[in-house]
Amino acid sequence: MEGTNITSSFLLFLFLLMGSSSFVVSFEGPLYDSTAYTECKLQPDEPLYGGGIIVDRLGNSASSGVYSTSFILHNLTQGTIYCFSSWVKIEGAGSALIRASLKTENETHNCVGTVLAKHGCWSFLKGGFVLNSPSQLSTLFFQNADDRDVNIEITSSSLMPFSVQQWSTYQQYMINTKRKRAVTVHVSDKQGKRLQGLEIDIEQVSKDFPFGSAIAKTILGNLPYQDWFAKRFNAAVFENELKWYATEPEQGKTNYIIADQMLQFVRANQVIARGHNIFWEDPKYTPQWVRNLTGSDLQSAINSRIQSLMSKYREEFIHWDVSNEMLHFDFYEQKLGPDAALHFFETAHKSDPLATLFMNDFNVVETCSDVNSTVDSYISRLRELRHGGALMDGIGLEGHFIVPNLPLMRAILDKLATLGLPIWLTEVDISSTLDKETQVK
Repeated sequence: MEGTNITSSFLLFLFLLMGSSSFVVSFEGPLYDSTAYTECKLQPDEPLYGGGIIVDRLGNSASSGVYSTSFILHNLTQGTIYCFSSWVKIEGAGSALIRASLKTENETHNCVGTVLAKHGCWSFLKGGFVLNSPSQLSTLFFQNADDRDVNIEITSSSLMPFSVQQWSTYQQYMINTKRKRAVTVHVSDKQGKRLQGLEIDIEQVSKDFPFGSAIAKTILGNLPYQDWFAKRFNAAVFENELKWYATEPEQGKTNYIIADQMLQFVRANQVIARGHNIFWEDPKYTPQWVRNLTGSDLQSAINSRIQSLMSKYREEFIHWDVSNEMLHFDFYEQKLGPDAALHFFETAHKSDPLATLFMNDFNVVETCSDVNSTVDSYISRLRELRHGGALMDGIGLEGHFIVPNLPLMRAILDKLATLGLPIWLTEVDISSTLDKETQVK
């Protein structure tokens, strides 16, 4: 503390002022509506933003079920962030994956939002798009993702434009209101007498909000890399060093030396670490000797893997990705039956009850074009496992982006947020095919 020659000890009290009136943040412009639904409803809700710039209407159903309904949009602008939503119902099938697409004079967006729509009730589609060039005349249309003959009905549709400045200002507004609080500092001496007129320096020495990066074994012994990492991040994930093929390349011969050394590094720098991963459903990344096992031999190897890994690192990793990329691959289910992943989660929880167990997959938040990993597919699989008894309390999204579609990404996060579970972007990267300036943007 500066500005005083008092040498006695001081007690510093920080009072967090939680009331909204104590920390006023002004915001002008349209407020983003994070409302989302994951349940099918007998009656749809009113359109977000009162419909925005489109007039809600029911479209004409086509017999083919392909271009079942559409909106004609005029004078869309380049770079504007368009947030789209609609309630959808189908006839002709029990359920169907419905995709919203956009076509302009110069570009086609094959997917700006999806929903697993059902017969007899209304499901909520939420997404969005950003144009690379202006459009005088565009068509926003719905179609069945697998081209089956279904009739699609829509209602309570909405399209709301946000400028980049409005989007950025709203982001800062939410940061200020949700992640910041006003603080009043009172300084007293040992006798409790409040001191006035002091100059106080406060240095933040740690961050509660996790911000991290993957690290590889190349960080070991590389002091410049270690220093660079430790100054920037408070969370880490080992890129490959905990994966089964790395720790047990030959059956019965486990080797955790590299992983142990990396764990020592993160401990020494007070960095939290995620465990990635226990199993990987993609056979390409499953040890060759495991791929050759069947039946009880495979089950025995699985039990040994969990016991070896989880007992050694009990309470060392805050999270575990239990069965990686299960929306795209099903190696263990093919070998052991549909409850294989459920067994993984149950056994992992018993081995390390304090660790939060995650699903983890790609193309959930990056795009909606991958029919295997739409937001509704993710939610359905997660609910299925939790209903079966899996103590899964985390949502892992890999995030391998080319150019992020911000309104779509936000819409997907809105739907996932309805589950009330922590959401982690676990493997964020931008395509190396882009130039550095574009990657930074």
